[in-house]
Amino acid sequence: MIIETTNLNFQFQKNKKLLNKVSIHVPEKSIYGFLGPNGAGKSTTIRLITGLLGEQNPGEIALFGKPLADQLPTVFSQMGCIIETPTLYGHLTGLEHLQFIATLQNIAHADFTDILDLVGLVHAQHLKAKKYSLGMKQRLSIAMALINKPKLLILDEPVNGLDPQGIIEMRLLLQKLNREHNITIFISSHILAEVEKLCTHVGILHNGELKFEGTMAELKAKNSGTSVLVEVDNVSKHTEFIQQKYPIEVINENEFLVHLNTKEEVPTLLSFLINNNISVYKMQPQGGLEEWFINLTKPVKNYETTI
Repeated sequence: MIIETTNLNFQFQKNKKLLNKVSIHVPEKSIYGFLGPNGAGKSTTIRLITGLLGEQNPGEIALFGKPLADQLPTVFSQMGCIIETPTLYGHLTGLEHLQFIATLQNIAHADFTDILDLVGLVHAQHLKAKKYSLGMKQRLSIAMALINKPKLLILDEPVNGLDPQGIIEMRLLLQKLNREHNITIFISSHILAEVEKLCTHVGILHNGELKFEGTMAELKAKNSGTSVLVEVDNVSKHTEFIQQKYPIEVINENEFLVHLNTKEEVPTLLSFLINNNISVYKMQPQGGLEEWFINLTKPVKNYETTI
């Protein structure tokens, strides 16, 4: 494992645990999405993994198969990190930022042009950073993190504030780094649709506890039921009849939600409605990471799935 934590605990205040026995496992060459609501403990976990919150007990956090505490600070030669917003100097150009980082890290033969080309910034290498868009700043930060040719890239909310085009560009860049350069990527994000498209593995954190960890395929299998949003002419007119066969959740006067065991039941549901003269205007399958995330992080009193 590139990153491994075992029963990771952390708290700033005596009676308030931020992390409770968090054990995560990030395989080599994976793209690992670390998810959770605000305050779940994602940024705290990242700060612990990168040694920014003090030394931990040996073995509690391991990077590249060895305890973190035994590797500080030399372990940073194998990893690149961007935590929260990009930190840039507005008066320096993109190229000057890379030269500055190379000097700090004592890297004599960095190929700045190749790195800038990789992140799509060759055309802006002589432009001062204060004139960069947010997306360009994010990509320049990643370029700076790539100076030492890392095996591991840790990104904390890298698409925050980006427009749709910027989000797509970031996704394609991270996929390229992973597939063509064999870089393991650990990424926290609130944009679930992007995580679903990008990541091979996912960990879901809630109230400081890891609710799920595994591949995207395993998460999908764990939540194998299918929900369908149905639009009809008038829900209240048909509710009693439909509920004789299908329990439904009324969304509004024209829409209701039906929970099915498998997607193969969708045509049967449609036939049932049409054969009973119920006009159907829309049938929209739900599911995906957003619904699975909500199910895993809903309050315990409503939580029915066994973790």
